[in-house]
Amino acid sequence: MSTASPASPASTAPVTGGGQTSAAAAAKRAARRRVARVWAGRIGIAAFVLGGWQAFTSWGIVDPFFFGQPSGIFKRLIDLFQNGTEFGSFYANIWTTIQEALIGFAAGSVAGVVFGVALGQSRYLSDVLGPYIKMVNAIPRIVLGSIFIVAFGIGVTPKILLAAVLVFFIVFFNAFQGVREVDRNILANARVLGASQLQIIRHVIVPSALTWIIASLHSAFGFAIVGALVGEVLGAQSGLGLVIKTAQNNFDPNGVFATMLVIAVIVLGAEWLIGKLEHRLLAWRPPAPSEANSL
Repeated sequence: MSTASPASPASTAPVTGGGQTSAAAAAKRAARRRVARVWAGRIGIAAFVLGGWQAFTSWGIVDPFFFGQPSGIFKRLIDLFQNGTEFGSFYANIWTTIQEALIGFAAGSVAGVVFGVALGQSRYLSDVLGPYIKMVNAIPRIVLGSIFIVAFGIGVTPKILLAAVLVFFIVFFNAFQGVREVDRNILANARVLGASQLQIIRHVIVPSALTWIIASLHSAFGFAIVGALVGEVLGAQSGLGLVIKTAQNNFDPNGVFATMLVIAVIVLGAEWLIGKLEHRLLAWRPPAPSEANSL
């Protein structure tokens, strides 16, 4: 007869703590390697484009008088920040454009959400106002900018209005479609449970359409900047659009590209903030596969 005693439960239980720890560490290392590869690719593309641009202009293949060159853009950017422009300091011009874009972005976003939710719920309002909204949306924005400048002068008001119009249509159509995509069974259940129309809007419709609305904001701020710049090019006393227009009239491509670089940094900063807002407002939503693999 064998005298060996059966193994105790503690000795036969699988050891999972170490495996989970090593798997988590491997996942973190893989994530860090992916981030490193992504940034290496980004830096490599930038170095290739800027290096090729500088080389072609230095060798005379591309005329720097028309296309500028990276070294000249960098020098012009330093000069703008240090010495300003003929319309005041460069910082003041940057703040003018940001102020116009922010106010237009806020006004257009709020109006787009309100009208999108209202028309998305009411077929009658959608049928009545739909043709007028499409008609205004079909008007070229530069024409609207000219009308706003004629009506309100060359101050900040026409730039804000033009930025708000551009933002409004982007947010409106997304909010409208987001409301139309709300699950009708959920709406019916909410009504059966005695929810009022205001409660349905607040707790069902807006949260369901929030994904559509937030997605529209990512591109909406860029259009707000475009609206402010177009208005400044048409007529302004300060702003980055006026700086670009003046550099263009003076055949200064380095000044144009330097100002465009500042605009790009502003838009990327706004995109980062909107991304943070999205993660905060949509924290309840499980991540999509594309989001799970993103940076």
